[in-house]
Amino acid sequence: MWADNETTEDLLGFRIHADLLIDVINDETVLPVTIGVFGDWGSGKSSILQIVREELSGEGDDLKDGTLVLYFNGWLFEGYDDAKAALLESIIEKFAKHKTIGNKVKDSASKLLRSVNWMRVIGMGFKRVVIPGATAYMSGGLSLLPQLTKALSQFKAEDLAEKLTSEGTEDFLNGILQKNSEEEVTLIREFRDDFKKMIDKSEIKKLVVIIDDLDRCMPERLIENLEAIKLFLNVEKTAFIIGADPRIVRFAIEDRYKTDRIENSDDPDSRNKRIVNDYLEKLIQIPYILPKLSDSEVETYMTLLFCKRELGESFTTVLNSFKTYREKDRYGTFGFGDLEAIISPAEYQKMKESVSLIASLAPIITEGLNGNPRQIKRFLNTFTLRNRLVKVAKINDFQVDILAKLMVLEYSSPALFRKIYEWQITQKGEAEEIKVLEDLVENKDFEGIKDKFGGEWSSEKLIRWISIEPKLSNVDLRDYYWISRDQLTGSISGASLIPPHIRTLFKQLVEHGSGAILSSLVSQQTGSSLTEFDREMLYSLLEKELSKSPDEVKTHEIFVELISQNIAGGLESYTRAIKQCDHSKIPFSLRQNYTLAEQKNKSISSIYTLFNSKSQIYKALHQKS
Repeated sequence: MWADNETTEDLLGFRIHADLLIDVINDETVLPVTIGVFGDWGSGKSSILQIVREELSGEGDDLKDGTLVLYFNGWLFEGYDDAKAALLESIIEKFAKHKTIGNKVKDSASKLLRSVNWMRVIGMGFKRVVIPGATAYMSGGLSLLPQLTKALSQFKAEDLAEKLTSEGTEDFLNGILQKNSEEEVTLIREFRDDFKKMIDKSEIKKLVVIIDDLDRCMPERLIENLEAIKLFLNVEKTAFIIGADPRIVRFAIEDRYKTDRIENSDDPDSRNKRIVNDYLEKLIQIPYILPKLSDSEVETYMTLLFCKRELGESFTTVLNSFKTYREKDRYGTFGFGDLEAIISPAEYQKMKESVSLIASLAPIITEGLNGNPRQIKRFLNTFTLRNRLVKVAKINDFQVDILAKLMVLEYSSPALFRKIYEWQITQKGEAEEIKVLEDLVENKDFEGIKDKFGGEWSSEKLIRWISIEPKLSNVDLRDYYWISRDQLTGSISGASLIPPHIRTLFKQLVEHGSGAILSSLVSQQTGSSLTEFDREMLYSLLEKELSKSPDEVKTHEIFVELISQNIAGGLESYTRAIKQCDHSKIPFSLRQNYTLAEQKNKSISSIYTLFNSKSQIYKALHQKS
């Protein structure tokens, strides 16, 4: 098994990306600069940022080449009422507590921290901070804001009590705050100048702030972190590196500025696109988008993962050989054949069973898992666990390459994975439909596939999956589905492999508060914003939700809206879900939803045919007004 953590151990050949970022940061003519390292969830952003951090940092509190590196995980500020103030405070405190420069910046840090306190007041409002702080002062406790203490001490207790309990409390406290002198309070507009002065006093040559995992934050917290970063823009000697999934960042900006989500999201000149692009362009001077792994990179990555698990101390030799290989050949595959010359015969034989599958499976794993390192690792963990179950259950004549091939379909197209399960379960494991499919693919009769099995099976992705070895015809698949039985209702994609943005979107859809909100979410977030694989994962979750609670109107409304807006795969997904749920529990009120949806998309009428003519729901949906 493999841990799913960021690491400075480069198994992806991603050091070249880190080296590029370091080269930019070390160019003093470029500073100040803000760099956005953008990539999908699990694409390797965090590992690259860890390499940058390690290369630029000194040992302990020592400064390497006069560079101070501060690393923050944006997700850690998720629980704060004011993530913006929390991040600013953390940056300043790291200056103040630094062994080498702390004494030099003590006074400057204290002044900046007072400014952050005021930002917290402004950001959180009087009712949540100032009034509780003043009340705590009155009752003999410590005020939440030191700035209030001096001002409040000027009033008699009885006068103060009256002012804090009257209707004019906020005006009273607002007046106090405005009267505080500039010697005591640093205004927000002065923050950047004071921060620059602190850098100068510290005598560092460069400040590098790395902020990772912003895409795990809720939209409000994500924007607060970005607003904090904006305060440092154009401060000399600084470089900010932000790691995030750009889709999540864009959604957060849209949510913050309340853009019109019904607006055509494909139009590059739309108001939505302009607002989001303008915001990002002002904040991020250098956007750097990580590429997805190619077939050769996936094969290399999986080879190194298995080597790390199996070889122990010899893995260092393999990793060094890989680095040397990559310097000479950026495009080739460092695979099983390259191991023979660098490990012992016994180790090579040990690796043979594990790695021999990789070359044949790399193309479909690349396709099915979208070239994503985290998903590949989690896929291999599940594969390894199931392979162990085979041995524990003492299943004979079990081909692990067939297991791997089926698992790729289970993740990339869970509905079709379940369809094969339905085929084989009534045919003693040997589905005749698979033989027909493989013959049609071999004869390149793609129209025949579409006519006989539907458009889903004739996609380029599925054609490649069907054609690749091993073939599945005349194979008893019952043992393979028995191994996977725990996932048949949800599939891998319905469990550990679902990216955060899909989980967030699913939650927003099922909790939608109105038809307008649902329409906006579907229009903005499920069309071109999602890849085909993202939609498959989302549909899998929605189908499972409908199967669990067929009486929940909101879940039906989601499917109806998907179909109304012609979102790819929506009708097929709803068809599958309806077939599997208890029709008698479907609310009668849905008839109106179907009628309205049919005005937008005639395809919705085909849903009617799914219901048994004897069922109550069928009669309810077809009764005349």
